[in-house]
Amino acid sequence: MEALWTLLDMVLGLSAARPEQLTTAQVCMRAVVVFFVLIAYLRIAKKRFLGQPTAFDAILVIVIGSISSRAISGTAPFGASLAGTLTLIVMHWLLSYVSMYVPGLSGLVKGHSTVIIRDGTVDEKALRAAHMTADDLAEDLREAGLASPRQAKEARLERSGNLSVIKEAS
Repeated sequence: MEALWTLLDMVLGLSAARPEQLTTAQVCMRAVVVFFVLIAYLRIAKKRFLGQPTAFDAILVIVIGSISSRAISGTAPFGASLAGTLTLIVMHWLLSYVSMYVPGLSGLVKGHSTVIIRDGTVDEKALRAAHMTADDLAEDLREAGLASPRQAKEARLERSGNLSVIKEAS
């Protein structure tokens, strides 16, 4: 066991007291290990985790990147950084799972969609609350293939920040 620890310490610089004591090769090997560990961790997370993220998902991605980079650079203990990352992913998974059964938690954690257009009429109050300009709305409508809000039966600003549009029947 001691031989394994010595090998890992030599390859990854686990006993380095300061980041500047790590060699370039050790930082590169740490990057490789973190890369594969994160792939394994993301297999624990669900497929939607990186698909169309909500703020809940986006924050997690940023924090995971921050903690993982510390493991690579040696500014935090290697094992502890990977354990902290795994803890966040497991917490995300648990919150997502519980949110399926507790609508209030889902709304609190992931947010709600906002109706922006109903039956061709723009809800100006909802538009302002979403901090969207008329130009933002026009762009999103054009991307959905509509020239005017009147062509939309409904448009919602989804939790992901995307506008989903149901076209008015012709």
